[in-house]
Amino acid sequence: MSSQILASKHGEVTNAVKAALEVGYRHLDCAMIYENEAEVGAGLKAKIDDGTVKQEDVFITSKLWCTMHHPDDVAKACQMTLDQLGVAYLDLYLMHWPMAFKRGEVLFPVDENGVLQVDDIEYTDTWLAMEQLVEKGMCKAIGLSNFNLKMIKEIQAINKVPIANYQIELHPWLTQEELVQYCQDNNISVTAYSPLGSPDRPWLKDTDPNLMADPEVMRIAEAKGKSPAQVLIRFALQRGIICIPKSVTPSRIKDNFEALDFELSATDMKDLMALNKNYRVCAAEWIKHRHHPFTPLAS
Repeated sequence: MSSQILASKHGEVTNAVKAALEVGYRHLDCAMIYENEAEVGAGLKAKIDDGTVKQEDVFITSKLWCTMHHPDDVAKACQMTLDQLGVAYLDLYLMHWPMAFKRGEVLFPVDENGVLQVDDIEYTDTWLAMEQLVEKGMCKAIGLSNFNLKMIKEIQAINKVPIANYQIELHPWLTQEELVQYCQDNNISVTAYSPLGSPDRPWLKDTDPNLMADPEVMRIAEAKGKSPAQVLIRFALQRGIICIPKSVTPSRIKDNFEALDFELSATDMKDLMALNKNYRVCAAEWIKHRHHPFTPLAS
């Protein structure tokens, strides 16, 4: 379950984590930028204390934020996350984006004109600092998020610790076939974020299409007696992809989990794959950086 619950009320994330663990979720996807790791930790602690789970039962992922890319800041950032979550180690720590922002406590540093202040730190240097976290026992594995294929190959050219996981936006409108195939061929597990098309994203426009209302998705859902969300989650799972939907609503958390109890046919999968139109809901186009992964933006 993703903890990327934006603009949530106090306590919602803690309750969502508790509900998810009670239903049977055993993967919590976190990040410094979500600014709720303490709430995630509170929910996890409550379920450990009442005997629902042990920490070793739960796979915990978090992510290094862009303001902490300097090699001297990487271990500090990871320790901050460990302290917030109340755990001794992470199962997986990802570099959230390849772009570095200006160092400091402000997560989105801007100048007096509101222009984002970036840094020129190379993501390869950041990666090498992340490798030391594995050596120190602060995390068991490391990986990448929102990198393009060229960037992944650049990390592979210098790494000593393997890229364990690659997290990227993925759904029927953005199937990422080349990237997924490359990762699977290179023993890199793939995680799909925004598998439902992020219908609650804060930057959603009235004119933006809704993936869960796609006629083909709805047709398959009706035929299976399932919800569109369950069909979209199942689509990722049957491609061998880890899936991290997000919700703070207990009924939806349970509904998402029930994507495990049915299968899509080969025809269903083919029809969903055919919906691809390279439609990205998290393009971060406003970030002007030479390491922007999706578009050839100038620094």
